[in-house]
Amino acid sequence: MKFVEFKSVFFLLIAVMLLLVGCSSSAGEKSDTTKDGKVKLRFATWDVGDDVTLQQDMIDKFNESHDDIEVVLESYGSEYDTKITAGMGAKDAPDIMYMWNYPQYKDALEPLDSYLEKEGDAYKDNFYETLWNYNSADDEILGLPVGYTTHVVYYNKALFDEAGVDYPKSGWSWEDLQDTAKKVANKDSKVSGFAFSGKPDPYDFEMFLWSNGTSYVDKEGNLKGNLNSEKSVEVFEMFQNMAKDGYAITTEGSGTTEMKSGKVAMFVYGAWGLTPLKEAGIDYGVVELPAFKSGKSVSILSSSGISISKNSKHKDEAFEFIKFWTNEDANKERIGFELPVLKSVVESEQLEQDEVKSVFYSMLEQSDGYTPASFIVEDWSKVSENLQYTFESMLNPSTLMNPKEALNSAVE
Repeated sequence: MKFVEFKSVFFLLIAVMLLLVGCSSSAGEKSDTTKDGKVKLRFATWDVGDDVTLQQDMIDKFNESHDDIEVVLESYGSEYDTKITAGMGAKDAPDIMYMWNYPQYKDALEPLDSYLEKEGDAYKDNFYETLWNYNSADDEILGLPVGYTTHVVYYNKALFDEAGVDYPKSGWSWEDLQDTAKKVANKDSKVSGFAFSGKPDPYDFEMFLWSNGTSYVDKEGNLKGNLNSEKSVEVFEMFQNMAKDGYAITTEGSGTTEMKSGKVAMFVYGAWGLTPLKEAGIDYGVVELPAFKSGKSVSILSSSGISISKNSKHKDEAFEFIKFWTNEDANKERIGFELPVLKSVVESEQLEQDEVKSVFYSMLEQSDGYTPASFIVEDWSKVSENLQYTFESMLNPSTLMNPKEALNSAVE
């Protein structure tokens, strides 16, 4: 409980800092020009290692092609949110920054709708429509999409072949997944049919409720009657029963480690698993998420964008850079690190014909119109903490609390 209280105080301080930023939007950075008169723009990234090397190379190209602008990269790594928050509170935030938590930082970010209008409909339409919902807050676009991942089901082809079971296909249901997991599971060889987190991240888990036609909250942010609805209870009961019946296992993490061991036939994950599983020598395939009979196959998105500080004194120059950072060439440069967000690049690189990556794009297109609770609930950090404890109480094998009782308690 002390940890929850500490985080609540921490996020309260963030909110206060951002409020102060919002009330002082005319303030600028301490140094906004270089010695040779160029406009100096600070760009903050959360990446490290090879990603930063690639980013610096791209920035060098931008600087070389612009006589009036110089962009300086600032790599914050694991301290990203701490440094960004401190910079915003001190009115010294970078001009340009990677962004993901728009609801948290929205008051310190420059709305980009007017800039996009000047670029024209064709420019905006080249980005996948689903991405705009994840790069906005309060009906304002606050970032240009840079990368994303949807979630899919990974499956171990070798384990399916050994069991003589057909590979899963799109359009399948959760009943199909359960039947398949039972067939592939093998107690003698200690193979589990399916793995899922016993400590799920509430942000990610909401997509399973969506696939059953429900969600955590309604449009007004009310948990009661939504999180504890019959359809929500059905989702948790299904996961709990899979573990109880022994053909599925819960994990401490996402299931990647278990999949890499060669002892798990299926698990749900984003594009982050592509390279690690390949390096581990796992012959895998991916397929769209299953759906409940009354729902559809839909995924939450993990999306990254690039934003402009509301306090930047050079917003036009900053937008010039973020256009560069999200253009076709930049999308292609980063293709080894993240999935492109431009339709034109997906077409030119024939990613829709790629056996694996095409599935992530299929999930992207059919997941449009869903808004995560984190974009609706004002105090999401606190709610998320409480939900995580509730979810763990239901899915941890040592507790397995009754889902209906646990969810009713969570909404009170």
